Amino acid sequence: MIPAVRAADLRREIDRHNRRYYVDAAPEISDREYDTLLDELKALEAQHPELAVPDSPTQRVGGEPIEGFETVAHRVPMLSIDNTYNEGELRDFDRGIRKLLGGEAVNYVVELKIDGVAMSLTYEAGLLTTGATRGDGERGDDVTHNLRTIPDVPLRLHTDEPLALFEARGEIYMTRAELVRINRQRVENGEKPYENPRNLSAGTLKLLDPKLCAQRRLSFFAYAIGAVEGLTLTSHLELLAKLKSFGFPVNPHTKECANIDEVIAFCNTWCEKRHELPYDTDGMVIKVDDFSQRERLGTTSKFPRWARAYKFAAEQALTRLGRIEVQVGRTGKLTPVAWFEPPVRLAGTTVSKSTLHNADNIRDKDIRVGDMVVVEKAGEIIPQVVRVETSARTGSETVFEFPKQCPICGAATRKDDDSPFVYCSASRSQCGGQLKRQLLQYARRNAMDIEGLGKALVDQLVDAGLVRDIPDLYRVALPQLVDLDRMGKKSAENFLEQMEASKSRGLSRLLAGLGIEMVADSMADLLANEFESMTALRAATPERLARIEGIGPERAGSIHDWFASEHGRELIDALIDLGVDMTEKSAPRPAGLSGNALAGKSIVVTGTLTRYGRDEIELLIRQLGGKPSGSVSKKTDFLLAGEKAGSKLDKATALGVRVIDEVEFDKMIGKA
Repeated sequence: MIPAVRAADLRREIDRHNRRYYVDAAPEISDREYDTLLDELKALEAQHPELAVPDSPTQRVGGEPIEGFETVAHRVPMLSIDNTYNEGELRDFDRGIRKLLGGEAVNYVVELKIDGVAMSLTYEAGLLTTGATRGDGERGDDVTHNLRTIPDVPLRLHTDEPLALFEARGEIYMTRAELVRINRQRVENGEKPYENPRNLSAGTLKLLDPKLCAQRRLSFFAYAIGAVEGLTLTSHLELLAKLKSFGFPVNPHTKECANIDEVIAFCNTWCEKRHELPYDTDGMVIKVDDFSQRERLGTTSKFPRWARAYKFAAEQALTRLGRIEVQVGRTGKLTPVAWFEPPVRLAGTTVSKSTLHNADNIRDKDIRVGDMVVVEKAGEIIPQVVRVETSARTGSETVFEFPKQCPICGAATRKDDDSPFVYCSASRSQCGGQLKRQLLQYARRNAMDIEGLGKALVDQLVDAGLVRDIPDLYRVALPQLVDLDRMGKKSAENFLEQMEASKSRGLSRLLAGLGIEMVADSMADLLANEFESMTALRAATPERLARIEGIGPERAGSIHDWFASEHGRELIDALIDLGVDMTEKSAPRPAGLSGNALAGKSIVVTGTLTRYGRDEIELLIRQLGGKPSGSVSKKTDFLLAGEKAGSKLDKATALGVRVIDEVEFDKMIGKA
């Protein structure tokens, strides 16, 4: 047979079997038979390279690594979907829909909300040309090289009449079984296992080498369209059928509901049943089915009005509180930490411990050592003890008493009458627990950025008596370091180089590392930019400090008292003598940006940003003459809100503060 004809036949046959396996879930041949067909096609293309067309199934193994990611502008914005968390909010959503539609009957379609990575797939003349992440909704990263390796993603649409343009949207995800397979290999290789499928999916799509992506079995569900030419659809159910006919996997657990009662009932059936699925879900998505109704409902600046996500309640687990340990922070505060026996799996991670916050929390919840406790992840991030199952008590449980002496230095503990917290009464120089936490605070990346000064080295430096306060870090000599465990001459020399480099970090980072009460990173930036030198800052009166936006009288008094204290004066003087730079240089204006829209403006950043990291955006605001602030007030000029913006957004709305998103921010600063 002519090679070109045989290759075309093989491609059609392999594509048909891919569809039967991934779309129809009804395979007709064994994996071995499939591999035989694929091997024959590979051999043909190797002998005749001109036959290796872009949509050949052999292209899924991945080509050469790319040098970096390009940004793709979405033809149609990829909007987020607003969230609801309970039945009442779903009914409010339904009432709003029917009110906007003048009382018309509304059919809904309810789908599983796959916990993955939103993706846009663009096909031109039926061929996959671009695959991009959602990004900020306006622009995303081009990850086509990796998407071509995913068997679920058709390289060519299954149609004899391909459209000039067709954009499918959906979710890239990884099954839990695949995560287990990858983690098993990593553990065998002595590597740390990955935490959850979603994060690994996102990281895999950002690999520059598609061969590595091909080694991890990602999957895809389609559920929407973007830009389309030459196709008219009237409903979401019709859209799903069209996606499936084109060769896209569509989630089978989708239901049409005639009213909100049916929607709620269907959502409730999946609250527990979702754990039987091979992949993670974090809720349901409710959409108006009729496209003409959607058009009339329209969108807000961020969300379509015709859709809502219903988020499942936080996962909970029952386990035993085996013991409570007390940690000592850099301010001397004692924090009780519960250790669970056994550890539990929640939201894709293993949870072995949780803070119990303070004595009042333990008393109010009647938490005892040995109790069976219900644990959940607040916001699916921070584990916490929700309640005690008192009915499971056997009488062997013991009431926890805060220690009368610091567990680190032995000094007496104290509790203020108007505070739930217990403190070590010793000073930082007297308590090794406080000192160790302070040194780690000083060395962290957002402060003095001292690479290598981690917990193990801090423990040795303090326990050996080499470091009794921050300035001692700059006085440690090479012979002393070499004598420490696992510290060779080269490592010691590298550490001393890091210490020397830290002297030039500037005032803002120094303030962030000193651990001054009520001065977090953003406040350190504010003070450094306001005064520009330690000399000016130390001379500031409480009244002068209080005039700075975001610093009230209480904070102003606290900051002034720290610099006026004997310890504060001695610490700063010692660091000056050691050559630590205590000035803040004005950041240069970034090239390519224009305008002065931020000059003198107070800007608060809240929520999760997609284009910028928090440190990056605050630095950019300062470079352009603006003032990043940590709190919203009437003096705030703009609130830059990302996803999951919370109380700051509510306060800004109430005060009438202008709210902008990242797209509007970039326009303001003249960023293309």
